[in-house]
Amino acid sequence: MEIVLLGLNHRTAPVELRERVAFTPEKAGRAAAELRERGVLAETLVLSTCNRSEVYGVPQESAAETIPQLERYFASLHEMDLAVLGESLYRHRDHGVVRHVFRVAAGLDSMLLGEAEILGQVRDAYMAAYELGATGPVLNRMFQAALEVGKRVRTETEIGTRPVSVAFAGVKLAEQIFGKLSKHCALILGAGTVSEQVVEHLRDRGIARLLVANRSPERAKELAGRWKAEVIEWEKIEGALAEPDMLVSSVGAEQAVMSRAMIERAMQKRENRALFLIDLGVPRNVAVDAGKLYNVYLYNIDDLSEIVEGNKRARAGEIPHVEAIIEEHVLKFQAWQTGVEVTTVLRDLRAKLAADKNAFLRERFANSGDLPPGEQERMAALAEELLEQLVISPFEKVKNERDLRKRIADLEAVRRLFGLDQEKM
Repeated sequence: MEIVLLGLNHRTAPVELRERVAFTPEKAGRAAAELRERGVLAETLVLSTCNRSEVYGVPQESAAETIPQLERYFASLHEMDLAVLGESLYRHRDHGVVRHVFRVAAGLDSMLLGEAEILGQVRDAYMAAYELGATGPVLNRMFQAALEVGKRVRTETEIGTRPVSVAFAGVKLAEQIFGKLSKHCALILGAGTVSEQVVEHLRDRGIARLLVANRSPERAKELAGRWKAEVIEWEKIEGALAEPDMLVSSVGAEQAVMSRAMIERAMQKRENRALFLIDLGVPRNVAVDAGKLYNVYLYNIDDLSEIVEGNKRARAGEIPHVEAIIEEHVLKFQAWQTGVEVTTVLRDLRAKLAADKNAFLRERFANSGDLPPGEQERMAALAEELLEQLVISPFEKVKNERDLRKRIADLEAVRRLFGLDQEKM
């Protein structure tokens, strides 16, 4: 019961190469079908994200024979020379595959340590392959275990709970001040990449109302249109400050666009209702001394960067806990896999010994002359009983062996001793 994996990811290949080997849902379905039709894999699953393209499978033949076939198919499907892929491809077998997919689901193999999105991507890839009928008992068991690992990691560790982007860190700080954002309003100054990241996080966190202002009205309208926000004219920003609970500014300017006096006047109109300011501008967009005003909470990009770095260290500190969960499930999968192997070897051994027994009895009966009525049946039954005891006793010992490695070694020894692998050929 071998398992193989061929793939590349952000650690082994640049984005230019990853783009060329990305699988669309249609191409993933085609690969799963063709690899089985051509007798390369008995079970297949494709996992493709912006950071990885991976093909998992259970070989029809041996893993050693299958991996080169898989490499050639992978290159051909993407209309590439295999040499171009070079050392970007990695290949795993058996427990290496199991450990790898568990690490992926846990967020340890992601560009952003502990990212939550990958678990959903693993689930979607599994469901797509399952619905196509491309998976079977081995990949079903392995990916169900991977999803369980991912869930446990997210509930039992903090590897994914601390924000590690400046934009998200700012939004999480806002939640610490206001609680849920579903009844609050935010004003975004600027329409660049960072501003859009903040807007996206605010929408994800359920912000009730979004206002957008930018020196370029067209850019403001474009951002507002994508995120269902309201546009505030740049010249009317000060008047609008009475409304939002949160202001995020990321504007390219040589001097502050928000003075202390402007904030002070706004606070009077607000009757000193709390105002949370995130200044992501470099140079800074908000006067530093505005943060000294009562009920004004001002954070700049350095403040948030310190939080992010601290969170990264905290996430990294959770890695041993995550690794322990992964190893626990790797051992569980190995135990299941070995249990299946015990059953398979027992079935094959019974079949071989039964054939040998029948051939032996036919030869002896043919040379024994006339036997009393029923004697052949009695002898055959005794031989069957003896055979069953000879087979069952050793296998009970194998199944009850606590050392998994020794159990696997014992099974391999039985296969070699009785030539069971040759029997299949």
